[in-house]
Amino acid sequence: MVNSKVPSLAVRIERWPIAGTFSISRGAKTQAEVVVAELFDGHHRGRGECVPYARYGESVEGVAATIEGLRERIAGGLDHAELQSALPAGAARNALDCAFWDLGAKRGGTSVHMLAGLPPPRPLVTAYTISFGSPDSMAEAASKAAARKLLKVKLGGAGDRERLAAVRRAAPNAELIVDANEGWRPETIVGDFAACAAAGVTLIEQPLPAQADTVLAQIARPIPVCADESAHDRASLASLAGKYDAINIKLDKTGGLTEALAMAAEAERRGLTIMVGCMVATSLAMAPAMLVAQRARVVDLDGPLLLARDRPDGLRYEDSLVHPPKPSLWG
Repeated sequence: MVNSKVPSLAVRIERWPIAGTFSISRGAKTQAEVVVAELFDGHHRGRGECVPYARYGESVEGVAATIEGLRERIAGGLDHAELQSALPAGAARNALDCAFWDLGAKRGGTSVHMLAGLPPPRPLVTAYTISFGSPDSMAEAASKAAARKLLKVKLGGAGDRERLAAVRRAAPNAELIVDANEGWRPETIVGDFAACAAAGVTLIEQPLPAQADTVLAQIARPIPVCADESAHDRASLASLAGKYDAINIKLDKTGGLTEALAMAAEAERRGLTIMVGCMVATSLAMAPAMLVAQRARVVDLDGPLLLARDRPDGLRYEDSLVHPPKPSLWG
C-alpha cells in the first residue's frame, strides 16, 4: 500500500429489491441481501460487496459478524496479504479482499488492474438469466430477451426438457447455456444431456449435486460441463478431474479477487475452461469480477440487470455488453 495509515472498518447489510422474482430450483427471492465492507484511512475509502449464500451455510448476519470480528486486527495492522489466511474462502473474505484492492488503488492514484499487473479491462458479452418457472413463463421471459447474444437458462426439476424447448423456440438465435443448480439426477442425466444437445446448448452448469457428481466421469459428455457448487477455490480443482470441463469462478466462493485470479491461472494450467459468474447483487459486487472475466470463455455478470435499481455510477450495460467500472464505483 502506498499510504501506510491503518484504515478503519465499517460494515453494513443492505437489501436491494429485485425486478419481479428471481427463481432457481432451490427457491425464489424478491430482494438481494448483500454485505458491504468499507475501509477508510481518513482520505481514501475502499469498498467491497458480498452475497452470503445459505447453500454454503452463510447468512447475512453471520457474514457481517465475521467481518466485524476482524475489526481489532485491522486496527492493529492486518493487511491485504494477511487477510488471505485470516479468513477462509467465502463471502466475508470476498468483501474485505475487494475493499483492500479498492483502497490500495485509490491510495496509489492508480487502478486495481495495474496493481494486479493486468491489462486494462475491456467490455465483455454477458449472459442474461432466464429464471426457473413454467415453460410458458420462461418462454415469455426469453422472448423479451431474444435479441441478447447469450442467455443462461435456470433449470433443475421435472419438466426441464419442456422448459428448454420453450426457451429455444422463443429465442432461436441466442446462444444458450443452462444451469441446473444441482437439480438433475444420475438416472436421467443422459436424457437431459441429449435434450440440451438438441436445443443447441453450449455449456451445462452443475447438473448434479456436488456430493453425487462422480457419475460425470463415467458417461459421455456431449456438451462441456461446468462445475459451480463443486468448485470453490484452488484446493477444490484436483477433485474435478475427469468430471468437469469448465469451472464457474465466483468471488463469493473464492473469498475475493486475490484467490479468484490465482484460481483462474491454476484452472488454465489444468486445461479447464473458465466461466465467471455472480450472485444477484449490485454493480459493486460485479466490478472486481470484471477483471477475472477478461480471461473467461463465458461471462455471467448480469446481477444488476435483475435488480429494480442499482448503485450510483453502476456498471454500464449496453445490449449484451457490460463495460468496466468507473473508478468512482470501484477499482
